[in-house]
Order: sequence, then C-alpha cells, then structure tokens
Amino acid sequence: MLWVSGVFFIIIVLVFVMVFYMWRTANQDRLVIQDLYFNDFPEGFGDMRIFFISDLHRRIISDHLIEGARGKVDLVIIGGDIRESGVPIERVENNLLKLKQLGPLYFVWGNNDYEGDFHELDATLLKHGVKILDNTAVAFESQKGGEIALLGIDDITEERDRLDLALSDCGNEPFRILVSHNPSVKKQLTSEHRISLVLSGHTHGGQIRIFGYGPYQIGGIKKEGDCLYMTSNGYGTSAVPLRLEARPETHLLTLKRGKRTEMGSAVEKDY
Repeated sequence: MLWVSGVFFIIIVLVFVMVFYMWRTANQDRLVIQDLYFNDFPEGFGDMRIFFISDLHRRIISDHLIEGARGKVDLVIIGGDIRESGVPIERVENNLLKLKQLGPLYFVWGNNDYEGDFHELDATLLKHGVKILDNTAVAFESQKGGEIALLGIDDITEERDRLDLALSDCGNEPFRILVSHNPSVKKQLTSEHRISLVLSGHTHGGQIRIFGYGPYQIGGIKKEGDCLYMTSNGYGTSAVPLRLEARPETHLLTLKRGKRTEMGSAVEKDY
C-alpha cells in the first residue's frame, strides 16, 4: 500500500502547486497599453488617454500599478464591481484615493455593486467627486471646438439599464464612447446610435479556463462595423481568488485620429 500513499502524496502536492499558481496569477498587476485609431475622432483633442479598470471586487489596487500609469492619463473609468458583499467601504475609499492620483474618475454600476448597502457606496463615490454615469452622458469639448460624449448605463443584470436615456443625454457630439459593465449591451446597439467605442468588464475572461475553454470568452478588443468593443478580464476575482489562463488586467488606452477602428499593438507591463 506504500505506492498508493506515494501517489496520493504526489497528487496533493500537485494540487497545492496548481492552486498556488492560480492564486499568484490572480494577484498579478498588469497594465495593457494600446493605441486605438478612429477617423471621426475630433482633431482638436489631440490624443485622449483613458485608464480603464473593472471588477475590483476584493482587491486592493497596487501602488506599483498607480506609479506605472501616473502622468499618462487624462481620465479614469471604473467599469463596475468596485466591490462585492463583505468588502468594507474603507477599502473602496482607499482604492478611489489611489485612482484619483491618475485623473478625474467616472463610474458605472456593476451587478456586485448592489450587494450590501449600495446607498452607502453611492454616497462614498459622490464624496470623492466620482461622476456616476447611471444612464447619463457627459460631454468633453476642446478649445478648438471638438466634442466627445462619454455615456454610461446602469447594470444590465439588475435590469437598471436605460440606454435610451443615456443617448438622449447626448448632444450632437461626433464621437461617442459607451461604458457598460456588462458587454451584452452590444445586443442593444445599432449604427444609428453612432457609438465608436464600448468599454466593458463583468466576464473576468472566464477567470478559470481549462485548455482554452471557460464560461466566457477571454477579454480583448473586437471590431464590429464602425465600433470597437473592448471587454476586460478585470482586475479582481469572483467566488474564488484564483485565475487560470485569464490574467487580470487594467488598461491604458490612447484614442487617436486615424483610419477608423485600427488598433496599435498592445504592450503589456507587469508591476
């Protein structure tokens, strides 16, 4: 029976090593840097640099990650799930204070944000000057007159989304960015909405993928028609603090004027 005990011991060791590897992967700090080109991007803006982070859940943002993006950002967009049930509001505040070092903050609600006292979260966001895009839009105008609209919808899973209200809050801005925690917003969009870029999270890239397969597709950017759809793997984890073949990520996107929906090569930095 000694060989049975030996095999059992080897299995236990392999499981431990695998779990440790998945835990280490889940706690990586990764910044994906990429240029996106649009021929309808207003010339007067030059370049627009967006730091996008989604699905923090229980994670604390690394100081190294903040330092890696410092001075390279025009605005910060939080794509929902800044916390989940059991996460103290103090942790949310600490993460907000770190992100505020990069630039002004914009936020859309995710499904996990509604766990617990979401009124407390709402008050905390407002306390720190975060602009909440809950079925609303904001406009940016350059000194040369170019305009950009940033739209955000409330969470689709919670059936709080009203894309129609966000669109009605827009003017005639020639360039529109839509933020939706859930990427399924794509089903609601038509060419008449004139959305050039969609930013989403929610899926975690499947979080745990085996031989390339997972409950969701891996994060990335896809072109459909005249729009780019970016879905992030997210920064944190849900249910278990483990990842496999779906590394965590944050994003530094530079929007430029150029041939419509072209993408520069992505550069990944680990901190």
